[in-house]
Amino acid sequence: MSTARQPQSRTGHPGPQDAARTPHPSVLPTVDVDRSDPDYRDWLKEAVRKVQADANRTADTHLLRFALPEEWGIDLYLKDESTHPTGSLKHRLARSLFLYGLCNGWIRPGKPVIESSSGSTAVSEAYFASLIGVPFIAVMPATTSREKTRLIEFHGGTCHLVQDPRTVYEVSARLAAESGGHYMDQFTYAERATDWRGNNNIAESIYQQLQLERYPEPTWIVATAGTGGTSATIARYVHYMQYDTRICVPDPENSCFFDGWLTGDAATDCATASRIEGIGRPRMEPSFVPGAIDRMMKVPDAASVATVRALERAIGRKAGGSTGTGLWSALRIVAEMVAEGRTGSVVTLLCDPGDRYLDKYYSDDWLAEQGLDIAPYARTVEHFLATGSWDA
Repeated sequence: MSTARQPQSRTGHPGPQDAARTPHPSVLPTVDVDRSDPDYRDWLKEAVRKVQADANRTADTHLLRFALPEEWGIDLYLKDESTHPTGSLKHRLARSLFLYGLCNGWIRPGKPVIESSSGSTAVSEAYFASLIGVPFIAVMPATTSREKTRLIEFHGGTCHLVQDPRTVYEVSARLAAESGGHYMDQFTYAERATDWRGNNNIAESIYQQLQLERYPEPTWIVATAGTGGTSATIARYVHYMQYDTRICVPDPENSCFFDGWLTGDAATDCATASRIEGIGRPRMEPSFVPGAIDRMMKVPDAASVATVRALERAIGRKAGGSTGTGLWSALRIVAEMVAEGRTGSVVTLLCDPGDRYLDKYYSDDWLAEQGLDIAPYARTVEHFLATGSWDA
């Protein structure tokens, strides 16, 4: 048997088949790095399953009616977010943030999750961290209510308290860098972690629950801002679904959202911490979407406290101060509608239970210490509920 010889040129150089086996100097090799980690992927799938199973077990929250005189032709509702497993509106946010962090590959087994929070988000995140078996550290102002720190510790979290609330961001980032953990950063990611087009978000839930009411499309939805994520979700959903509902965001004292929205200055800041826990921030947070909002109100802290106490007399339930801020604004809007002879519905939020704040908003000693006089605002609410007119 003869052996075929490769054809050569007259100069003795290799023929075409030899050239195919010899890399040309200008052809670069493919660099292939496979970081697949089967053990991590198994852990990740189980972690995501556990978080999704929590949502599957959790029934929707109630839409409570706040009784108003029938002749006004206006229905006022409170979306009761205090019935979540961790007792606040922030349970929805924490679930979304954990899914976002897990699916992005940011949360890793054995590594801590760190969050800057005024309390309620940290309670909910501590719950989800425990659920998937990772450590959790909450960086919070030293003024955070003791009940919230107790709940964080109950769910296995650790509280890192700071004296200056403006430092929570940098301290959280530093702790994450030092530990190799993940800084969740709710104030940046709240508005993007939630699916605002639907997927049983809070806005879709409100509209579904109103379907059989006499005014199924609310005239106004009132939502306070901590990260700004809830108001962004509601406003985007309203626009996406082409509803005529307007969005109002009340802001407490010692917060910069109202001023930044009014002036269009994203660099607006505030040196003092908000006394109304869960809402109000010292800077314009990245998750706050001012262009999606129709209206804002700057609500005195004393008005928030007076209103949340009036709520207890009306429905027999204590709620946190942020609920009072939203309800004060909702009542003002109802008063406008009454004065103009308009009918319709208004929805606001019951954000968390009042038992977390017995030493604050339900304590006369705390009010005196803070120099807050709630009597004039209490009279305004009482007068409105009795007459339908607003005198403040």
